[in-house]
Amino acid sequence: MSEARISDPQVLRALAHPLRGRLLGLLRLDGPSTASRLAERVGESSGATSYHLRQLAAYGMVVDAAGRGTGRERWWQAAHTTTTWEPDELLRQPGGLEANELMQRHQVEVMGRELRSWLDSGRAQGPEWAGVAGLSDYVLRLTPAETRQVLEEIYAVLDGWAATTHDPRPGTLPVNVFTAAFPRTP
Repeated sequence: MSEARISDPQVLRALAHPLRGRLLGLLRLDGPSTASRLAERVGESSGATSYHLRQLAAYGMVVDAAGRGTGRERWWQAAHTTTTWEPDELLRQPGGLEANELMQRHQVEVMGRELRSWLDSGRAQGPEWAGVAGLSDYVLRLTPAETRQVLEEIYAVLDGWAATTHDPRPGTLPVNVFTAAFPRTP
């Protein structure tokens, strides 16, 4: 599994753009595509998707899909399967706090959109999926170091699954697994 490790707040800010995030996600999940095809999927103009794909390319997140297309048709593919960043590293840089918060806001929007989509149309997947899909919340009393440890343990489990289940297999669907850990506010 290839990983893009972001250490520059400017790059993280660029990736937090809602349309760029959707385009990158679609390329990662569904494979190479053109700006026109992606525009149809996201309900934008091909000019807008083309511009944002070029921005993603400038930051090394997408590349030309070699051997695809004919003539003027340009195919793009994701350069990495995942994107990570270390908030502590970013917070020490000018603009890092703002970039981290911007990306977290973007992530919350994506999570909300995906959860609403499941609630609105998930039953179409059948009772076997409804029986295993779920949401949980735990409130743990932790220090910052313990919080980091819990997340690292969860990420290790998910990384193991991600490494072995990336390609489609009979009976599988893409399944969102969200994690979040943050102090409760009064």
